[in-house]
Amino acid sequence: MSVTGSINTDLHSECDRDPESNETTPFLTHGSVQPRAKGASFFSSVFNLMNAIMGSGILGLAYAMSSTGIVGFCFLLVLVSSLAAYSIHLLLKLCDQTAINSYEDLGARALQNPGKVLVGVAILIQNIGAMSSYLFILKSELPATINSFLSTDNTGNAWYEDGRLLLILITLCVVLPLAILPKIGFLGYTSSLAFFFMLYFTVVVVVKKWSIPCPLPHNLTTLSGAFQISNSSDSECTPKLFAISSKSAYAVPTMAFSFLCHTAVLPIYCELDRPTKTRMQNVTNVSISLSFLLYLISALFGYLTFYAHVDSELLLNYDTYMPRDIVVMTVRLAILLSVLLTVPLIHFPARKAVLLLLCGGRPFSWFVHIIVTLIILGVVLILAIFVPDIRNVFGVVGSTTSSCLLFIFPGIFYLKISNQPLRSFDSIGAVLLVVFGLIMGVISFSIIIITWVQSS
Repeated sequence: MSVTGSINTDLHSECDRDPESNETTPFLTHGSVQPRAKGASFFSSVFNLMNAIMGSGILGLAYAMSSTGIVGFCFLLVLVSSLAAYSIHLLLKLCDQTAINSYEDLGARALQNPGKVLVGVAILIQNIGAMSSYLFILKSELPATINSFLSTDNTGNAWYEDGRLLLILITLCVVLPLAILPKIGFLGYTSSLAFFFMLYFTVVVVVKKWSIPCPLPHNLTTLSGAFQISNSSDSECTPKLFAISSKSAYAVPTMAFSFLCHTAVLPIYCELDRPTKTRMQNVTNVSISLSFLLYLISALFGYLTFYAHVDSELLLNYDTYMPRDIVVMTVRLAILLSVLLTVPLIHFPARKAVLLLLCGGRPFSWFVHIIVTLIILGVVLILAIFVPDIRNVFGVVGSTTSSCLLFIFPGIFYLKISNQPLRSFDSIGAVLLVVFGLIMGVISFSIIIITWVQSS
């Protein structure tokens, strides 16, 4: 999830097709075609969709590569990104056939009210998982960021070194006031920074590859004052091409989490100038390809820097080995700023999904609005505080709701709504998409649960 994806899930814009195009199926509002102003340009739409794709998942991909090997990771990344583009292709075809412009309404069209509820619940869980991952980053990075600007003579017992306390204060003082607003669209102006933050992060990961030696330094003292002994050896500086272990179960869910942008695609489609399916598919292909490139580069150089010692949240490695490097400090600040401003925006569609499921079309109520806001933020805060590892967020959310929204729902909806014969190419593709999503989700989730049980 990211800023643009969160904003766009709450847009209800209507759009029609270019009259000169062969793809003339219009979006309808109450049975009539609405006049439409000039929409967003192609490159603007690419930028918006990239903002919807790029998110906290980029911090976990180096760990995924260490768990699968370079070749295995590249194969899985190509597979997941290609299936993401294909599932968007199916959604766009349904959009043309039905004149529906929201994911929830496609669910209602395919499976009646249960379908709408399923999509709403999946979006709610997905956004809660995304908010938890962002707050987890704040919890783990904020103390290190504050320490990096202070004297090295601190005792390690200061209140600002408690990530949980800082997280609670930040949530109450910054996130809650912004999230409780009924409309927070003005924060969308900051979303254009998100992509540049991710680009800057990728550049720093590449540059710092040559600043950290391998084998990694021994007998490091971490920022928290704990004495850590590194067991690095020359053999660990050889990259693995393939790797299979229980940790590999987190790889595909993390990738699915990283490429999920489907709730933003249809609203961006509506806002596109001369919105045809072919034009929007080109927007999708360019956005996913550029995101794929940034993901691959950051994961590859992050892995080649720390090898088997890469952390599930990559910035933590730089906190340990380069705690006061000015470039690392600036990239940490950029990521934290992006995270902080993203959480209230991701909260907005999550709250909307709850209100839709519980209240339906009832009039706006400040009391219900505030209560739902507090409950969602409370759940997210508890998850961020007590979840010990960000890979758990990526793994559970990626193997459940992300796989549903990315693979299973588009395939099922296409099979239910489309009038194409079952032996057609897209129908077969939809079946394979559902099968892959189910297999990936069940296997990954099962291994993750078994790993938790064994470790406990």
